[in-house]
Formats: sequence, C-alpha cells, structure tokens
Amino acid sequence: MQTMGLISELKLAVPWGHIAAKAWGSHQAAPVLCLHGWLNNANSFDRLIPLLPKDFHYVAMDFGGHGLSSHYSQGFPYYHQNFVSEVRRVAAALKWNRFSLLGHSFGGTVGGMFSCIFPEMVDKLILLDALPVVLDTNEMDNLLTYKRRAIEHVLQVEASRKPAQVVSPEEMLQWFLKNNSHVGEANGKHLLQRGTTQAATGVWLNRDRRITLPEHCFDIVSKELFVQYIKNLQARILFIKATEGYYAVRRENDANRESIMFGTNSLKSVLRERFQYVEVPGNHYVHMNQPQLVADVISSFLQSKERSPAPL
Repeated sequence: MQTMGLISELKLAVPWGHIAAKAWGSHQAAPVLCLHGWLNNANSFDRLIPLLPKDFHYVAMDFGGHGLSSHYSQGFPYYHQNFVSEVRRVAAALKWNRFSLLGHSFGGTVGGMFSCIFPEMVDKLILLDALPVVLDTNEMDNLLTYKRRAIEHVLQVEASRKPAQVVSPEEMLQWFLKNNSHVGEANGKHLLQRGTTQAATGVWLNRDRRITLPEHCFDIVSKELFVQYIKNLQARILFIKATEGYYAVRRENDANRESIMFGTNSLKSVLRERFQYVEVPGNHYVHMNQPQLVADVISSFLQSKERSPAPL
C-alpha cells in the first residue's frame, strides 16, 4: 500500500496567538480532525495516518499550550471547555462545516464533548481508548478538590515566574518516560521532537506549565449527565479500547471497570447501530506503538458509507 506523506505544517490564527497543526492528503478530500492526548502533541498520529485511506484530508492539531501552539494569555487557565472551543475555531479557520474526529485519550473526550455540543458538524467520531465524555463513578467526591487545586496551581505558576528548565535531551526523555510509561522510548523521542525547543545547553519543554494533572482539566460527569449528553450525539461512533489501556494507566491492572462498562453500555443502548466497540491488544498508546492493530478498523469505519442522519 502506498503511504501518504505529510503535506504541510499549519499555523491558524487565534486571539492569543496561533494553533499549530499538520496536514496530510488532498484539501478536496473528506476532512478528519485528529486530537492528541494529554500533554502530547500532533506527532501522536505520525505512524497511524500513513496507514489510513488516502482519500481523506487529515489535520492533526496541537491543543493550546501543547506542542507548537501558543500558550494562553497570562491569567487565563486551561479548562476543558476551552479545548472544545479550540476545535470549533480550527473548523472555522479551515472552513469545515462537517467533518470526522479522531481523538486519543483526552483528545477523545474533547472530540466527544464537541460532538455533543455541535452534533450537526460531526459525521464520525473515532475514540482511541477514551469515552466521549469523562465518566468516573469514584470521583464525584473529589471534584471540588480538583477545581481548587487547579486554581491554586495556576496562581503558583504565575507567581513563581521561573524560566523554563533546560536539561539534556536524555534527561528530558527519562523524565517523559517516567510520566508516560506506556509510550516507549522511540515514540517518547518522537513526541519530544515537537514538544521541546533546542537551547544552547540542552532542551526545554514547550508546554505551558499552567497545565497540570488531567483531572484538573477534565470535565468529569455523573452517570445521569453522561447519558443526557450522549443523547445529543448524531455522529456514528467507533470506540477502540486497548486491553491494557487507559484504566491500567490510572489503576493497576485495569481493576475498576465500572465506568468503562457503564459508558459502553449507555452508548450501545442510546446509539444502537451507530455505535461500534472494538477491543485490541496493547496499551494506552497502541496507535503509536502498534498502529497496524487499529489502522484496519479505523479505515473500514471511515470508508463505511452509512452517514449519520442529517438534522431535521
């Protein structure tokens, strides 16, 4: 199969600077927006997209404060809704009225929330090891604590005004792998190519230090809200779950499956034939580590002719 090369790097203007993105395929082809995971960047999709059908136009964006995108203005925190609105801004900049979304982990939840809020704009939604809305039946008691920590963290970072720390590329890689155990060394290096800037004495991280733990920035919802949100979806949805995936990152051996089971069962019962669930062997970064394991199912889903019903 002939592989598809990267065609361009993009810089899309936003009020606080720009959103960086990279694009593959013809501008005339059906558009697919690719959304990376927490603290990752658009390089997440470099091994997967060349294995996907060439008759689509793929754009992978860096969320604000990640990769090569501008940081938010001082005083403005990173909340889940901000990332959702970035998707809307990118669609407007690219003049896309209707498109498909491919999201890994945090990117899946951003794409999922976008699909609930702007259902008429999304044709297909592909979730790589992510539910479309973050549901955690064990976190309800912690939500206010997370909100408080998020505010305090932003104030601390702004008050410290420390310059970005410069370390050797090797130190940076070891730190990154310690915090992202599923990535693997080769893919860790690849993400850091876009995620760091070269200095005279080493490298420094591009990402905004105001972005801290994901639970400070996820919108975690109750079971009732989860069901209410997904009732608004018009897209067809493919949920690819890695057997040693997201829950194994946060909880040893994927021990607590209550949220994932409730989420999957709710999607099946609400969306019926518009929902497809596939399990693949691998960890949370299977789309980078073994992209061939997910490429065929994504390709079939993208090429399936059943379009979502148009809004009345």
